[in-house]
Amino acid sequence: MKSLLDLQQDLQNGVLNSRLQSLCGLGSSELGEKRERLARLMKLYGEKFGIESEVSLFSSPGRTEMGGNHTDHQHGCVLAGPVNLDMLACAGANGGKMACIHSDGYPAIEIDLTELTPKQEEEGTSAALVRGIASRLHEMGYTIGGFNACVDSTVLGGSGLSSSAAYEILIGIIMNHLFCEDALDAITIAQIGQYAENQFFGKPCGLMDQLACAVGGIISIDFNDPATPVVNKIHYDLRSSGYVLCIIDSGADHADLTNEYAAVSAEMRAVATCFGKEFLREVDEKEFWSQLAKVRQQAGDRAVLRAMHFFADNKTALKEAQALEKDDFQYFLSLVNQSGRSSATQLQNLFCTARPQEQAVPLTIALAQHLLGGEGAVRVHGGGFAGTVQAYVPMAQKETFREGMEAVLGEGSCHFLFIRQEGGIVIA
Repeated sequence: MKSLLDLQQDLQNGVLNSRLQSLCGLGSSELGEKRERLARLMKLYGEKFGIESEVSLFSSPGRTEMGGNHTDHQHGCVLAGPVNLDMLACAGANGGKMACIHSDGYPAIEIDLTELTPKQEEEGTSAALVRGIASRLHEMGYTIGGFNACVDSTVLGGSGLSSSAAYEILIGIIMNHLFCEDALDAITIAQIGQYAENQFFGKPCGLMDQLACAVGGIISIDFNDPATPVVNKIHYDLRSSGYVLCIIDSGADHADLTNEYAAVSAEMRAVATCFGKEFLREVDEKEFWSQLAKVRQQAGDRAVLRAMHFFADNKTALKEAQALEKDDFQYFLSLVNQSGRSSATQLQNLFCTARPQEQAVPLTIALAQHLLGGEGAVRVHGGGFAGTVQAYVPMAQKETFREGMEAVLGEGSCHFLFIRQEGGIVIA
């Protein structure tokens, strides 16, 4: 680690520019924006913790799901990658046992890391994630000390870009660097983040979000054995395709969706139960189709349709990865559209059945398809029911597309992103 003053000098003199450029888009404006964010963080760190401190700089990205909608919780396959919106941190060990974290826009938190059991009053908070990550590292045999951190984020909350996973990976790489001599690989850090979210934060999430934030680049993940997921990196630069990735905020209400999400996995498992299995990945698809009448009677029509989606989209996610590996982007786009249709008609996660008059996601998809005029691709992004839509837009149509979408959904609803090649990292 370097002193805070030395890192401030390095940033000012452009020493960090090449390192930061790999985390940015092609334009110089984003590099300037990251430099400004880091400068503010280091200034704040000096004010809060002293200018003589030894510190390091860290970055953890948000993520986008590119293929495999609601397949991971059935031990299926997904395609995902980190985006250039990220969380930045300036952090250093403090010699004590308290984690003191100042996050821009949020109250400061202090966590006593001598207490490493879940606390009910912390459920659903960032403090729970910090404590959970420290607890898991302690269980793995590492000596965890206190640290100070200042954090700034451009990962949009509620956008389907998984700000929670980005935060988990950020805290994971900070502790890995400060207390574990960077011994842990990206997959292990992702699993530690999932543990913290499951056991301390109180959310029974899968591992896709954490892996996509941690590993870097486009990755194809097979969750057939969730304890040891198979992660394959796809060597493809989306910027070479002539298209740009756009995440569109539909403006839908995110409240009270827990039951909708839970019903998807519950109904898929109900179909698996018909065959004496726990997850759909364990069910033979041919047997499913041959026993369709019986399954329909036992599990219900919507459960059967959702199982059909799983079998189809699980294969589609693999085909998407293969299309990118072969540099066949037009075929990839056709598969994205195919996945989108399956999500709409079989998975049925575009709107809440309890509020059928509110259909912001289907409207956003229809508007995007109209503006694209048969070009590109559009699908629901992430969990669905509300939130965001993913589109692949020809570069030549980028501004026209933005204007058309924002005329209906409001300024700032379109976010043009790229897949960065690094996941959670120590910048300097």
